[in-house]
Amino acid sequence: MSSSDSQTLIELTHRLLDVIDNRDWSQYEELCESTLTAFEPEAAGHLVEGLNFHEHYFHSPPSQNTKQSTVSSPHVRLLGDTAVVTYVRLVQMTDENGSSTTAMEETRIWHRRDDVWQHVHFHRSPAGHTRL
Repeated sequence: MSSSDSQTLIELTHRLLDVIDNRDWSQYEELCESTLTAFEPEAAGHLVEGLNFHEHYFHSPPSQNTKQSTVSSPHVRLLGDTAVVTYVRLVQMTDENGSSTTAMEETRIWHRRDDVWQHVHFHRSPAGHTRL
């Protein structure tokens, strides 16, 4: 994999998280394939398909909270025209009660078609250790 591809995918992932934090639905639709699939806490253990599930969160009433995401320890694996980007997402939030930070372990799958990368699948889980 070229360092150029790796850097492009990390930049796209940063852009995607900024779009999510700023609730920019039109940019989200541009970055994501319409058949996007996901496993995430909001889906309560179910596989979500398409963009409708996510659109609800973009159009719900805005809060007074500020939110910022930071990508920690990113790793990119390029598999031809498909790439897997893994990282820990640190989400900083500030509201009337102060500031807090949460961490999520995220995997984003990107697919390149006609030289354009689109987000096609993701998996988000709360970061932390579980005893087995």
